[in-house]
Amino acid sequence: MERSVPIRSVSRSIAVLQAINRGEWLTVMEISKAVGLPYPTTFRIIQTLMHEGLVVCEASCKRYRVTALVQSLALGYADRGSLIEQARPRMVSLTQTHAWPVSLTTRVGRSMIVRDSTHTLSSLTFCNYSPGYSLPLLECASGHAFLANVGTEERLSLLAGLEEYERRTPLLEMLKSERLVQNIRDKGYATWERNPHSQFPGKTSAIAVPVFEAGTVAASLTLVFFASAMPMAEAVQRYAGDLMSAACEITEALADRSPGVDWHVNDRTVAAMTA
Repeated sequence: MERSVPIRSVSRSIAVLQAINRGEWLTVMEISKAVGLPYPTTFRIIQTLMHEGLVVCEASCKRYRVTALVQSLALGYADRGSLIEQARPRMVSLTQTHAWPVSLTTRVGRSMIVRDSTHTLSSLTFCNYSPGYSLPLLECASGHAFLANVGTEERLSLLAGLEEYERRTPLLEMLKSERLVQNIRDKGYATWERNPHSQFPGKTSAIAVPVFEAGTVAASLTLVFFASAMPMAEAVQRYAGDLMSAACEITEALADRSPGVDWHVNDRTVAAMTA
């Protein structure tokens, strides 16, 4: 994307709308903190969204939520059902086995977007991360699992685009190099402790693995657990193997729907070879 293309006010408005959509009856201050914008700027954007009918205010407590009109923003989107269709039973099985909720996410722009989850099937969750919930690509386990498994050229292009919006951080520089990326590939999973971008910041940690379709990484499968329940090393020992096995099963199921692609799957990696 050319540097002259993005319109900052539009980007900010989208960020505010997404933040309100993720929460339940948020105050202006809560929304301001969630998107990292000044209070006055956030308030003006909210007023504009209210004028357009996308947001409503509860007058008694000065809290905001989205209206049904936001559904109109997705009318032109046609979802490819095969990914969710193949992932859903494996996700349910993982939650039934380990009790923790599992999410399926795909990359959209600078975010990883929840496509499906089992949060409603588990009591071990703080809230329901419904389809459409977004997490920043650079700061979540699912984003790292995705970035580590795209081609080098695509990864560097994505990171270059992120630099236009994000301040330069050690993490971004690490993802540009092969060190962190190769480490994630070798292990077969990515982790993120005490996620600051959930509805309850710092309360949950996650393990994510890649799912492949037609030779490329298509999604991330993520198990979320209470950060206070166990250290990450223990969680990895308990859950990473089953999570990778489920991702491989989804990959194989998707390959059965893709004639001309021969898949070889082991317990750590998924490689696609054109026939």
